[in-house]
Amino acid sequence: MIPVHLLVRRGSESDAGARGPRTNVVALLILFGSIAAGLWGSVITNSPVPIVGLTLVGVILMQSPKIAQQWERAIVLRLGRYIGMRGPGLFWIVPFVDTVTTWIDQRTITTSFAAEQTLTSDTVPVNVDAVLFWMVHDAQKAALEVQDYAQAVSWAAQTALRDIIGRTDLTDLLRGREKIEQELQQLIDQRSNPWGVTVSSVEMRDVVIPDALQDAMSREAQAAREKQARIILGQAEMEIAHSFEVAARSYRDNPTALHLRAMNMLYEGLKEKGALMLVPSSAVESMGMGGFLGAAALRQEKLVGGEDGGKKVE
Repeated sequence: MIPVHLLVRRGSESDAGARGPRTNVVALLILFGSIAAGLWGSVITNSPVPIVGLTLVGVILMQSPKIAQQWERAIVLRLGRYIGMRGPGLFWIVPFVDTVTTWIDQRTITTSFAAEQTLTSDTVPVNVDAVLFWMVHDAQKAALEVQDYAQAVSWAAQTALRDIIGRTDLTDLLRGREKIEQELQQLIDQRSNPWGVTVSSVEMRDVVIPDALQDAMSREAQAAREKQARIILGQAEMEIAHSFEVAARSYRDNPTALHLRAMNMLYEGLKEKGALMLVPSSAVESMGMGGFLGAAALRQEKLVGGEDGGKKVE
């Protein structure tokens, strides 16, 4: 058995299906109106019965009005039986008979989830961190078909992520993120649709691999680049040799062009101060370069001497 540790981090989805206490203005108006009416009745009758009775009536009636925000839907049960979904805005229930069991938030919700030390298909342990964007499209199913739909979506996302990592090798996991995100979205959506939840998108934020493997992959990439550089250099040498071969054919049938090329090579080699040029003796004899070499050397010597004496000798 391979231990797989999963990390759950719930963000805004922890508030899905529940909300904190809010001020219900309509309920307060009913209560204050009942108290005011009771005070007025007590003043007229000079008896505390009206204020006590109307206050109790106000406390009971203030349980009836409910207010749902624009993005909320309220699930109403009557004596334990589902009677409908209410909202947004103001709606009324029968006090002590109807109950609002769940407030469904239909906005897009983000869920952070991760899989730690999960083995890929080529047995490499990785830590993957991802974000799930989802929303409730059917509030009735989300409230009635699953106990805690937010937690169920979180666990479904983690299980799907672990399954996909287990059948994907490390190379595809690092390079094919878009494809994996699409597969992950389809898998989570397939599992969460019966709960009235639809998945908008899944984004993988980070994939962490062991440090030793990172070093090995870096060395492998460096070796591959060096190999490619050597191949390019060899191809360049072949192209240069081919160019020289073509040039040699041109010079073979044109001695004048070869002579001019030799003069240009001599000029390029000796125009820099202190330059040393080695010329084969066969080239000196066959191309008549002796005179040119002597003149070039004499010129170079005069230029050097002129610079040392502070003036240029012509």
